[in-house]
Amino acid sequence: MMERKSLTRFLAIIAVVVAVLSVGCSADEADEVVGTPPLRERSTREPSEANDKPSDEGSAFDPGTVELELEVVAEGLESPLGVTHAGDDSGRLFIVEQTGAIKIMQDGEILDEPFLDVSEAIVSGGEQGLLGLAFHPDYRRNGRFFLNYTDVNGDTRIEEFATSDDPDRADETSARTLLQIPQPFSNHNGGQVAFGPDDFLYIATGDGGSAGDPEGNGQNTDALLGKLLRIDVDSGDPYGIPDDNAFADGGGAPEVWAYGLRNPWRFSFDTATDELWIADVGQGDFEEINRTPSDDAGLNFGWNVMEGPNCFESDDCDRADKVTPVTGYNHDLGCSVTGGYVYRGEASPSLMGGYIFGDFCSGTIWGIDAGSRDFTEPVELLQSGLSISSFGLDEDAELYVTDLGGGTISRVVAR
Repeated sequence: MMERKSLTRFLAIIAVVVAVLSVGCSADEADEVVGTPPLRERSTREPSEANDKPSDEGSAFDPGTVELELEVVAEGLESPLGVTHAGDDSGRLFIVEQTGAIKIMQDGEILDEPFLDVSEAIVSGGEQGLLGLAFHPDYRRNGRFFLNYTDVNGDTRIEEFATSDDPDRADETSARTLLQIPQPFSNHNGGQVAFGPDDFLYIATGDGGSAGDPEGNGQNTDALLGKLLRIDVDSGDPYGIPDDNAFADGGGAPEVWAYGLRNPWRFSFDTATDELWIADVGQGDFEEINRTPSDDAGLNFGWNVMEGPNCFESDDCDRADKVTPVTGYNHDLGCSVTGGYVYRGEASPSLMGGYIFGDFCSGTIWGIDAGSRDFTEPVELLQSGLSISSFGLDEDAELYVTDLGGGTISRVVAR
């Protein structure tokens, strides 16, 4: 998303987006439920048979049978680039705007007041801004959530907040910085934050920007840039290091879970298998999707020795011990991959077991069978016409897509 393949392409994309927009308390856990939200009826459905199987035992997903549609559920937003839920059975959707606001959609309506607005604490534009939001797995009890944003100095900041007594408003005074990472350039900021099945917080960081990874951060295990980081927000000050992190005992930065990434704008976990899917934005040739078991620390995804499955700026390179993509595409089809999710909802049975993702530049939405073990060519499902900045899930595991330029959130459905 919002990737600078070259200065010309970057400025062109941003110019289009700007033109469209111009018209158009602490980390301590509480003993009781915090700011109790309005509850919907708790689902009593049993997991489907497909959800009970690991993906390598087969999948129902056949992209040739899918007729994909988008249903607009919210519009008039300012540069939306994230949509998620709090896991509190309230049925609310939380929408992240790049310019600094988090808005709540309840019963199909956007609430008048934002859940939180950090616009005065950030710099926004291009690849910078409020980039990620994650709710603590025990949010219903402790009211804790976490942001990834570009601060006024242009650096990456991971910050913790708490919800106020009003479930629809955060406590702005509760901000606590967990991690601050200096950024040498304004692009390749990564952005995603998400809790894994192990209840640790995963943080995606880009390689620091410019082009070609001039500082060599991707392969430098001591650097926090060009990585997927993993921290324990429930221990330590300001956080703890999980014992099984790649370099918890030395040899690199202890926060590092995986390395060799260029700009992992969006990643997700398959809720049925716990597998981790990372979409890494490419340089000039290839956009890639990587898949790995979520308990496999220390993997090297290749950048900047490799770009996707190919050597980068070399006819020959050391491919040993480097993970190659499970799917991807060249720049005839798009220029900036936006990672999605393996579908595990119920409303669109033909999507079950499919990994659904898109491209920011072309607006194409693709799918592959999440159970495939070899490199799989993506199958085009829809030419959306959107500037696809993120996908997200609601509490029923139904899939949504955000349109950065058009200011909309749409539900992804298959007939």
